[in-house]
Amino acid sequence: MQLSFHGANRNVTGSCHLIECQGKKILIDCGLFQGGRELAEENQADFGFDAREIDFVLLTHAHLDHCGRLPLLVKRGFRGEIITTAATKDLARLVLLDSAHIQESEAKFQNKRQARRGETATSQALYSLYDASHCLDFFGREAKYQQAIQLATGITATFYDAGHILGSSSIFLKLEEKNQQTDALTVKHIVFSGDIGSDGRKFIRDAVAPPQADIVVMESTYGDRLHRSLEDSVSELYQAIRSSFAQGGNVIIPTFALERAQEILWYLKEGLEQGQLPKSMHVFLDSPMAISATEIFRQHPECFDVETQTLFSQHKDPLQVPNLHFTRDAIDSMAINRIHSGAVIMAGSGMCTGGRVRHHLKHHLWRKDSSIVFVGFAANTTLARKIIDGAKHVYLMGEEISVKAKIYTINGFSAHADRDELLAWHAKIRPSETFLVHGEAEVMQTFAQHLKDTTVHLPQQGDVITLS
Repeated sequence: MQLSFHGANRNVTGSCHLIECQGKKILIDCGLFQGGRELAEENQADFGFDAREIDFVLLTHAHLDHCGRLPLLVKRGFRGEIITTAATKDLARLVLLDSAHIQESEAKFQNKRQARRGETATSQALYSLYDASHCLDFFGREAKYQQAIQLATGITATFYDAGHILGSSSIFLKLEEKNQQTDALTVKHIVFSGDIGSDGRKFIRDAVAPPQADIVVMESTYGDRLHRSLEDSVSELYQAIRSSFAQGGNVIIPTFALERAQEILWYLKEGLEQGQLPKSMHVFLDSPMAISATEIFRQHPECFDVETQTLFSQHKDPLQVPNLHFTRDAIDSMAINRIHSGAVIMAGSGMCTGGRVRHHLKHHLWRKDSSIVFVGFAANTTLARKIIDGAKHVYLMGEEISVKAKIYTINGFSAHADRDELLAWHAKIRPSETFLVHGEAEVMQTFAQHLKDTTVHLPQQGDVITLS
Protein backbone atom coordinates (compact mmCIF):
# COMPACT_ATOMS: atom_id res chain seq x y z
CA MET A 1 0.00 0.00 0.00
CA GLN A 2 1.63 3.26 -1.18
CA LEU A 3 0.89 6.94 -1.60
CA SER A 4 2.89 9.03 -4.07
CA PHE A 5 2.86 12.68 -5.11
CA HIS A 6 2.92 13.89 -8.71
CA GLY A 7 1.70 17.49 -8.64
CA ALA A 8 0.78 20.50 -6.47
CA ASN A 9 3.78 19.78 -4.25
CA ARG A 10 4.95 23.04 -2.68
CA ASN A 11 2.99 24.91 -5.35
CA VAL A 12 -0.67 25.56 -6.10
CA THR A 13 -1.26 23.85 -9.43
CA GLY A 14 -1.02 20.44 -11.07
CA SER A 15 -2.79 18.41 -8.36
CA CYS A 16 -2.08 14.71 -8.87
CA HIS A 17 -1.72 11.97 -6.23
CA LEU A 18 -1.51 8.19 -6.58
CA ILE A 19 -2.70 5.42 -4.28
CA GLU A 20 -1.60 1.81 -4.84
CA CYS A 21 -3.50 -0.95 -3.03
CA GLN A 22 -4.61 -4.52 -3.78
CA GLY A 23 -2.77 -4.33 -7.10
CA LYS A 24 -4.93 -1.37 -8.14
CA LYS A 25 -3.66 2.10 -8.98
CA ILE A 26 -5.99 4.97 -8.12
CA LEU A 27 -5.22 8.53 -9.19
CA ILE A 28 -6.71 11.46 -7.31
CA ASP A 29 -6.93 14.32 -9.82
CA CYS A 30 -4.69 14.95 -12.81
CA GLY A 31 -4.34 18.71 -13.05
CA LEU A 32 -2.52 21.13 -15.29
CA PHE A 33 0.46 23.12 -14.05
CA GLN A 34 -0.50 26.77 -14.55
CA GLY A 35 1.47 29.98 -14.49
CA GLY A 36 2.76 30.66 -17.99
CA ARG A 37 4.88 29.12 -20.71
CA GLU A 38 7.67 28.44 -18.25
CA LEU A 39 5.58 25.49 -16.96
CA ALA A 40 5.13 23.92 -20.39
CA GLU A 41 7.96 21.47 -19.72
CA GLU A 42 6.34 20.32 -16.45
CA ASN A 43 3.10 19.54 -18.27
CA GLN A 44 4.94 17.72 -21.09
CA ALA A 45 7.11 15.71 -18.69
CA ASP A 46 6.44 12.13 -17.64
CA PHE A 47 3.74 11.80 -15.02
CA GLY A 48 6.02 9.80 -12.75
CA PHE A 49 3.88 6.71 -13.37
CA ASP A 50 2.67 4.74 -16.38
CA ALA A 51 -0.70 6.08 -17.53
CA ARG A 52 -1.56 2.64 -18.93
CA GLU A 53 -1.43 1.12 -15.43
CA ILE A 54 -3.94 3.50 -13.79
CA ASP A 55 -7.23 1.75 -13.01
CA PHE A 56 -9.27 4.67 -11.67
CA VAL A 57 -9.18 8.45 -11.55
CA LEU A 58 -11.19 10.06 -8.76
CA LEU A 59 -11.74 13.69 -9.74
CA THR A 60 -12.38 16.16 -6.92
CA HIS A 61 -13.60 19.05 -9.09
CA ALA A 62 -13.45 20.67 -12.51
CA HIS A 63 -10.85 23.42 -12.09
CA LEU A 64 -8.11 23.11 -14.69
CA ASP A 65 -5.36 22.63 -12.10
CA HIS A 66 -7.17 19.46 -10.97
CA CYS A 67 -8.49 18.01 -14.25
CA GLY A 68 -6.43 19.65 -16.99
CA ARG A 69 -4.05 16.78 -17.78
CA LEU A 70 -6.76 14.12 -18.08
CA PRO A 71 -6.71 14.26 -21.90
CA LEU A 72 -2.95 13.80 -21.78
CA LEU A 73 -3.42 10.82 -19.45
CA VAL A 74 -5.72 9.21 -22.01
CA LYS A 75 -3.41 10.18 -24.85
CA ARG A 76 -0.61 8.31 -23.07
CA GLY A 77 -2.63 5.14 -22.61
CA PHE A 78 -5.10 5.41 -19.70
CA ARG A 79 -8.09 3.13 -20.27
CA GLY A 80 -9.61 3.02 -16.79
CA GLU A 81 -12.64 4.75 -15.27
CA ILE A 82 -12.95 8.39 -14.23
CA ILE A 83 -15.38 8.83 -11.34
CA THR A 84 -16.76 12.15 -10.15
CA THR A 85 -20.02 13.95 -9.40
CA ALA A 86 -22.53 14.75 -12.15
CA ALA A 87 -21.94 18.50 -11.88
CA THR A 88 -18.16 18.07 -12.05
CA LYS A 89 -18.51 15.85 -15.11
CA ASP A 90 -20.51 18.54 -16.94
CA LEU A 91 -18.12 21.32 -15.94
CA ALA A 92 -15.02 19.23 -16.74
CA ARG A 93 -16.27 18.69 -20.28
CA LEU A 94 -16.51 22.44 -20.72
CA VAL A 95 -13.11 23.13 -19.14
CA LEU A 96 -11.21 20.44 -21.04
CA LEU A 97 -12.58 21.35 -24.47
CA ASP A 98 -11.80 25.00 -23.80
CA SER A 99 -8.28 24.11 -22.67
CA ALA A 100 -7.65 22.08 -25.83
CA HIS A 101 -8.91 24.92 -28.02
CA ILE A 102 -6.62 27.43 -26.29
CA GLN A 103 -3.61 25.12 -26.61
CA GLU A 104 -4.22 24.47 -30.30
CA SER A 105 -4.66 28.21 -30.94
CA GLU A 106 -1.50 29.07 -29.01
CA ALA A 107 0.54 26.44 -30.86
CA LYS A 108 -0.74 27.77 -34.20
CA PHE A 109 0.15 31.35 -33.18
CA GLN A 110 3.66 30.38 -32.07
CA ASN A 111 4.29 28.44 -35.26
CA LYS A 112 3.29 31.44 -37.35
CA ARG A 113 5.70 33.62 -35.37
CA GLN A 114 8.49 31.10 -35.93
CA ALA A 115 7.70 30.93 -39.65
CA ARG A 116 7.88 34.74 -39.97
CA ARG A 117 11.34 34.59 -38.43
CA GLY A 118 12.40 31.93 -40.88
CA GLU A 119 12.52 29.31 -38.13
CA THR A 120 11.17 25.77 -38.18
CA ALA A 121 7.72 25.54 -36.65
CA THR A 122 8.07 23.39 -33.51
CA SER A 123 5.15 24.31 -31.24
CA GLN A 124 2.65 21.57 -30.45
CA ALA A 125 -0.45 21.58 -28.28
CA LEU A 126 -0.23 19.45 -25.15
CA TYR A 127 -3.38 17.78 -26.43
CA SER A 128 -5.93 18.41 -29.16
CA LEU A 129 -9.69 18.89 -29.23
CA TYR A 130 -9.90 15.26 -30.34
CA ASP A 131 -7.89 14.18 -27.28
CA ALA A 132 -10.15 16.18 -24.97
CA SER A 133 -13.28 14.71 -26.55
CA HIS A 134 -11.83 11.19 -26.37
CA CYS A 135 -11.06 11.69 -22.69
CA LEU A 136 -14.75 12.26 -21.97
CA ASP A 137 -15.48 8.67 -23.05
CA PHE A 138 -13.76 7.41 -19.90
CA PHE A 139 -16.04 9.20 -17.43
CA GLY A 140 -18.01 6.39 -15.82
CA ARG A 141 -20.02 6.18 -12.60
CA GLU A 142 -21.34 9.42 -11.13
CA ALA A 143 -20.66 9.83 -7.44
CA LYS A 144 -23.36 11.00 -5.06
CA TYR A 145 -22.30 12.73 -1.87
CA GLN A 146 -21.82 10.42 1.12
CA GLN A 147 -22.61 7.24 -0.83
CA ALA A 148 -19.72 4.77 -0.96
CA ILE A 149 -18.53 3.44 -4.33
CA GLN A 150 -16.68 0.12 -4.44
CA LEU A 151 -13.62 0.26 -6.66
CA ALA A 152 -12.37 -3.25 -5.90
CA THR A 153 -12.50 -5.79 -3.09
CA GLY A 154 -11.42 -3.93 0.03
CA ILE A 155 -11.33 -0.51 -1.65
CA THR A 156 -14.19 2.00 -1.38
CA ALA A 157 -14.39 5.72 -2.16
CA THR A 158 -16.90 8.17 -0.70
CA PHE A 159 -17.31 11.73 -1.97
CA TYR A 160 -18.14 14.57 0.44
CA ASP A 161 -19.22 18.09 -0.52
CA ALA A 162 -16.10 20.30 -0.41
CA GLY A 163 -18.09 23.54 -0.74
CA HIS A 164 -15.55 24.94 -3.24
CA ILE A 165 -17.33 25.06 -6.60
CA LEU A 166 -20.36 23.33 -8.07
CA GLY A 167 -19.93 19.56 -7.64
CA SER A 168 -16.62 19.80 -5.78
CA SER A 169 -15.64 17.00 -3.42
CA SER A 170 -13.31 15.74 -0.76
CA ILE A 171 -12.70 12.00 -1.13
CA PHE A 172 -12.61 9.45 1.70
CA LEU A 173 -10.86 6.17 0.84
CA LYS A 174 -11.12 2.99 2.87
CA LEU A 175 -8.26 0.66 1.95
CA GLU A 176 -7.78 -2.94 3.08
CA GLU A 177 -4.78 -5.06 2.15
CA LYS A 178 -3.39 -8.35 3.44
CA ASN A 179 0.30 -8.91 4.00
CA GLN A 180 1.12 -11.88 1.79
CA GLN A 181 3.74 -13.19 4.21
CA THR A 182 1.98 -12.76 7.58
CA ASP A 183 -1.64 -12.72 6.38
CA ALA A 184 -2.17 -9.68 8.64
CA LEU A 185 -4.85 -7.26 7.43
CA THR A 186 -3.95 -3.57 7.16
CA VAL A 187 -6.83 -1.08 7.07
CA LYS A 188 -6.21 2.58 6.27
CA HIS A 189 -8.60 5.51 5.99
CA ILE A 190 -7.28 8.35 3.82
CA VAL A 191 -8.90 11.67 2.98
CA PHE A 192 -7.98 13.81 -0.03
CA SER A 193 -9.33 17.26 0.64
CA GLY A 194 -9.48 18.53 -2.92
CA ASP A 195 -10.00 22.28 -2.58
CA ILE A 196 -12.02 23.23 0.49
CA GLY A 197 -14.51 26.06 0.15
CA SER A 198 -14.96 29.10 2.33
CA ASP A 199 -18.17 29.12 4.38
CA GLY A 200 -21.14 31.30 3.52
CA ARG A 201 -20.68 31.47 -0.26
CA LYS A 202 -23.52 32.05 -2.67
CA PHE A 203 -25.09 29.13 -4.52
CA ILE A 204 -23.43 26.12 -2.92
CA ARG A 205 -23.46 24.56 0.52
CA ASP A 206 -20.68 24.82 3.08
CA ALA A 207 -18.04 22.08 3.09
CA VAL A 208 -18.84 18.80 4.85
CA ALA A 209 -15.84 17.22 6.56
CA PRO A 210 -15.37 13.47 5.93
CA PRO A 211 -15.16 11.05 8.88
CA GLN A 212 -12.08 10.58 11.04
CA ALA A 213 -9.12 9.23 9.05
CA ASP A 214 -5.56 8.03 9.58
CA ILE A 215 -4.10 10.26 6.86
CA VAL A 216 -5.17 13.53 5.23
CA VAL A 217 -3.73 14.91 2.00
CA MET A 218 -4.79 18.51 2.39
CA GLU A 219 -4.75 21.73 0.38
CA SER A 220 -3.19 24.78 2.04
CA THR A 221 -3.73 27.62 -0.45
CA TYR A 222 -4.63 30.23 2.17
CA GLY A 223 -3.09 28.51 5.16
CA ASP A 224 -1.23 31.64 6.25
CA ARG A 225 -4.03 34.20 6.33
CA LEU A 226 -7.63 35.05 7.11
CA HIS A 227 -10.04 36.34 4.52
CA ARG A 228 -11.57 39.73 4.76
CA SER A 229 -15.24 39.52 5.70
CA LEU A 230 -17.60 38.92 2.80
CA GLU A 231 -19.65 41.97 3.74
CA ASP A 232 -16.58 44.23 3.58
CA SER A 233 -15.49 42.63 0.30
CA VAL A 234 -18.84 43.30 -1.35
CA SER A 235 -18.74 46.90 -0.09
CA GLU A 236 -15.26 47.37 -1.56
CA LEU A 237 -16.41 45.94 -4.90
CA TYR A 238 -19.29 48.41 -5.02
CA GLN A 239 -16.98 51.28 -4.03
CA ALA A 240 -14.49 50.36 -6.76
CA ILE A 241 -17.26 50.39 -9.39
CA ARG A 242 -18.75 53.69 -8.22
CA SER A 243 -15.32 55.35 -8.02
CA SER A 244 -14.29 54.25 -11.52
CA PHE A 245 -17.57 55.34 -13.04
CA ALA A 246 -17.31 58.74 -11.31
CA GLN A 247 -13.89 59.23 -12.93
CA GLY A 248 -15.24 58.25 -16.32
CA GLY A 249 -13.66 54.81 -16.55
CA ASN A 250 -14.52 51.11 -16.66
CA VAL A 251 -13.95 48.20 -14.28
CA ILE A 252 -12.14 45.06 -15.43
CA ILE A 253 -12.63 41.93 -13.31
CA PRO A 254 -10.36 39.02 -14.32
CA THR A 255 -12.78 36.20 -13.72
CA PHE A 256 -12.58 32.50 -12.98
CA ALA A 257 -15.33 30.99 -15.13
CA LEU A 258 -16.51 28.48 -12.54
CA GLU A 259 -18.22 29.84 -9.42
CA ARG A 260 -16.51 33.24 -9.20
CA ALA A 261 -18.19 34.65 -12.29
CA GLN A 262 -21.60 33.48 -11.10
CA GLU A 263 -21.04 34.78 -7.56
CA ILE A 264 -20.00 38.23 -8.80
CA LEU A 265 -23.12 38.36 -11.00
CA TRP A 266 -25.20 37.63 -7.89
CA TYR A 267 -23.65 40.56 -6.00
CA LEU A 268 -23.94 42.92 -8.95
CA LYS A 269 -27.66 42.16 -9.12
CA GLU A 270 -28.00 42.73 -5.37
CA GLY A 271 -26.09 46.00 -5.64
CA LEU A 272 -28.48 47.25 -8.30
CA GLU A 273 -31.54 46.18 -6.33
CA GLN A 274 -30.25 47.89 -3.18
CA GLY A 275 -29.31 51.11 -4.97
CA GLN A 276 -25.60 50.57 -4.27
CA LEU A 277 -24.78 50.59 -7.97
CA PRO A 278 -26.03 52.90 -10.75
CA LYS A 279 -28.89 51.65 -12.87
CA SER A 280 -26.97 52.83 -15.96
CA MET A 281 -24.25 50.22 -15.35
CA HIS A 282 -23.68 47.72 -18.14
CA VAL A 283 -22.17 44.32 -17.34
CA PHE A 284 -20.31 42.25 -19.92
CA LEU A 285 -19.59 38.58 -19.25
CA ASP A 286 -16.89 38.20 -21.87
CA SER A 287 -16.04 34.55 -21.42
CA PRO A 288 -17.66 31.82 -23.52
CA MET A 289 -16.72 29.28 -20.85
CA ALA A 290 -18.24 31.36 -18.02
CA ILE A 291 -21.42 31.80 -20.07
CA SER A 292 -21.71 28.05 -20.62
CA ALA A 293 -20.84 27.38 -16.97
CA THR A 294 -23.67 29.68 -15.92
CA GLU A 295 -26.08 27.49 -17.90
CA ILE A 296 -24.64 24.36 -16.28
CA PHE A 297 -25.23 25.90 -12.85
CA ARG A 298 -28.94 26.11 -13.59
CA GLN A 299 -28.98 22.39 -14.43
CA HIS A 300 -27.67 21.20 -11.05
CA PRO A 301 -30.00 22.35 -8.26
CA GLU A 302 -28.85 19.32 -6.21
CA CYS A 303 -25.71 21.30 -5.42
CA PHE A 304 -27.44 24.52 -4.35
CA ASP A 305 -27.82 25.84 -0.83
CA VAL A 306 -31.32 26.47 0.55
CA GLU A 307 -31.33 30.18 -0.35
CA THR A 308 -30.51 29.50 -4.00
CA GLN A 309 -32.99 26.64 -4.27
CA THR A 310 -35.70 28.92 -2.90
CA LEU A 311 -34.94 31.70 -5.39
CA PHE A 312 -35.05 29.36 -8.37
CA SER A 313 -38.26 27.73 -7.12
CA GLN A 314 -39.81 31.22 -7.03
CA HIS A 315 -38.54 31.90 -10.57
CA LYS A 316 -36.18 34.60 -9.27
CA ASP A 317 -33.00 33.85 -11.16
CA PRO A 318 -30.09 35.40 -9.17
CA LEU A 319 -27.97 35.43 -12.34
CA GLN A 320 -30.29 37.66 -14.36
CA VAL A 321 -28.60 41.05 -14.00
CA PRO A 322 -30.17 44.08 -15.74
CA ASN A 323 -28.07 45.28 -18.69
CA LEU A 324 -26.11 42.02 -18.71
CA HIS A 325 -24.48 41.18 -22.04
CA PHE A 326 -23.10 37.74 -22.91
CA THR A 327 -20.30 38.02 -25.48
CA ARG A 328 -19.44 34.68 -27.03
CA ASP A 329 -18.00 35.92 -30.33
CA ALA A 330 -14.54 37.50 -30.59
CA ILE A 331 -15.89 40.39 -32.68
CA ASP A 332 -18.35 41.31 -29.89
CA SER A 333 -15.52 41.08 -27.36
CA MET A 334 -13.41 43.53 -29.35
CA ALA A 335 -16.36 45.92 -29.61
CA ILE A 336 -16.49 46.23 -25.81
CA ASN A 337 -13.23 48.18 -25.88
CA ARG A 338 -15.00 51.00 -27.74
CA ILE A 339 -17.01 51.68 -24.56
CA HIS A 340 -15.12 54.39 -22.68
CA SER A 341 -16.98 54.36 -19.35
CA GLY A 342 -19.79 52.87 -17.29
CA ALA A 343 -19.03 49.21 -17.94
CA VAL A 344 -18.08 46.28 -15.71
CA ILE A 345 -16.17 43.83 -17.89
CA MET A 346 -15.79 40.31 -16.52
CA ALA A 347 -13.42 38.24 -18.63
CA GLY A 348 -11.28 35.12 -18.28
CA SER A 349 -8.85 34.12 -17.06
CA GLY A 350 -8.69 34.88 -13.35
CA MET A 351 -4.87 34.78 -13.23
CA CYS A 352 -4.61 36.60 -16.60
CA THR A 353 -2.56 33.75 -18.07
CA GLY A 354 -4.65 33.75 -21.24
CA GLY A 355 -8.11 34.50 -22.57
CA ARG A 356 -9.88 37.72 -23.45
CA VAL A 357 -9.05 39.56 -20.24
CA ARG A 358 -5.56 40.23 -21.60
CA HIS A 359 -7.06 42.32 -24.42
CA HIS A 360 -9.12 44.34 -21.95
CA LEU A 361 -6.09 44.86 -19.73
CA LYS A 362 -4.17 46.15 -22.74
CA HIS A 363 -6.88 48.78 -23.26
CA HIS A 364 -7.32 49.75 -19.60
CA LEU A 365 -4.17 49.22 -17.53
CA TRP A 366 -2.71 52.52 -18.74
CA ARG A 367 -5.89 54.47 -17.93
CA LYS A 368 -5.89 56.31 -14.58
CA ASP A 369 -9.70 56.50 -14.63
CA SER A 370 -10.23 52.72 -14.86
CA SER A 371 -9.90 49.99 -12.22
CA ILE A 372 -8.75 46.38 -12.25
CA VAL A 373 -10.41 44.30 -9.54
CA PHE A 374 -8.87 40.93 -8.64
CA VAL A 375 -11.28 38.68 -6.76
CA GLY A 376 -9.30 35.43 -6.53
CA PHE A 377 -5.95 33.77 -5.97
CA ALA A 378 -3.04 34.62 -8.28
CA ALA A 379 -0.18 32.14 -8.40
CA ASN A 380 3.47 33.15 -8.57
CA THR A 381 4.76 34.10 -12.04
CA THR A 382 1.26 34.87 -13.42
CA LEU A 383 0.44 38.25 -14.96
CA ALA A 384 -2.20 38.80 -12.27
CA ARG A 385 0.37 38.31 -9.53
CA LYS A 386 2.79 40.75 -11.18
CA ILE A 387 0.11 43.44 -11.31
CA ILE A 388 -1.02 42.75 -7.73
CA ASP A 389 2.58 42.92 -6.53
CA GLY A 390 2.92 46.44 -7.93
CA ALA A 391 4.55 46.13 -11.35
CA LYS A 392 4.81 49.53 -13.04
CA HIS A 393 4.93 48.01 -16.51
CA VAL A 394 3.86 44.63 -17.91
CA TYR A 395 4.24 43.00 -21.30
CA LEU A 396 0.99 42.20 -23.08
CA MET A 397 0.69 40.81 -26.57
CA GLY A 398 4.14 42.04 -27.58
CA GLU A 399 3.79 45.51 -26.05
CA GLU A 400 4.99 47.13 -22.85
CA ILE A 401 1.96 48.58 -21.04
CA SER A 402 2.16 51.07 -18.16
CA VAL A 403 0.13 50.18 -15.08
CA LYS A 404 -1.72 53.34 -14.08
CA ALA A 405 -5.21 51.99 -13.37
CA LYS A 406 -6.39 51.62 -9.78
CA ILE A 407 -5.67 48.05 -8.63
CA TYR A 408 -7.95 46.31 -6.12
CA THR A 409 -7.31 42.92 -4.55
CA ILE A 410 -10.43 41.63 -2.78
CA ASN A 411 -9.66 38.17 -1.36
CA GLY A 412 -12.91 37.94 0.59
CA PHE A 413 -14.55 36.43 -2.49
CA SER A 414 -12.17 33.50 -2.51
CA ALA A 415 -13.67 30.06 -3.05
CA HIS A 416 -10.84 28.66 -0.89
CA ALA A 417 -11.10 28.28 2.88
CA ASP A 418 -8.84 30.55 4.90
CA ARG A 419 -6.49 29.45 7.69
CA ASP A 420 -9.09 29.14 10.43
CA GLU A 421 -11.59 27.36 8.18
CA LEU A 422 -8.88 24.90 7.12
CA LEU A 423 -7.97 24.26 10.75
CA ALA A 424 -11.61 23.68 11.70
CA TRP A 425 -12.06 21.22 8.82
CA HIS A 426 -8.86 19.40 9.77
CA ALA A 427 -9.83 19.18 13.46
CA LYS A 428 -12.99 17.23 12.58
CA ILE A 429 -10.96 14.49 10.87
CA ARG A 430 -8.22 14.19 13.51
CA PRO A 431 -5.61 12.43 11.34
CA SER A 432 -2.41 11.07 12.80
CA GLU A 433 -0.54 12.17 9.65
CA THR A 434 -1.13 15.18 7.41
CA PHE A 435 0.43 15.78 3.99
CA LEU A 436 0.15 19.39 2.86
CA VAL A 437 -0.23 20.03 -0.87
CA HIS A 438 -1.63 22.71 -3.17
CA GLY A 439 0.06 25.69 -1.52
CA GLU A 440 3.18 27.76 -1.86
CA ALA A 441 6.09 26.45 0.21
CA GLU A 442 6.22 29.40 2.62
CA VAL A 443 2.46 29.20 3.20
CA MET A 444 2.67 25.47 3.94
CA GLN A 445 5.42 26.00 6.49
CA THR A 446 3.38 28.67 8.26
CA PHE A 447 0.22 26.58 8.23
CA ALA A 448 2.06 23.49 9.49
CA GLN A 449 2.88 25.34 12.70
CA HIS A 450 -0.84 25.68 13.47
CA LEU A 451 -1.64 21.98 13.07
CA LYS A 452 -1.74 20.11 16.39
CA ASP A 453 -1.76 16.41 17.33
CA THR A 454 -0.66 15.29 13.87
CA THR A 455 2.61 14.63 12.10
CA VAL A 456 2.92 17.09 9.22
CA HIS A 457 4.72 16.35 5.94
CA LEU A 458 5.48 18.67 3.02
CA PRO A 459 5.98 16.18 0.19
CA GLN A 460 8.07 16.94 -2.86
CA GLN A 461 7.42 15.90 -6.44
CA GLY A 462 7.83 12.15 -6.82
CA ASP A 463 7.87 11.30 -3.09
CA VAL A 464 6.61 7.79 -2.34
CA ILE A 465 5.21 6.87 1.09
CA THR A 466 4.67 3.26 2.20
CA LEU A 467 1.44 2.97 4.19
CA SER A 468 1.70 -0.64 5.35
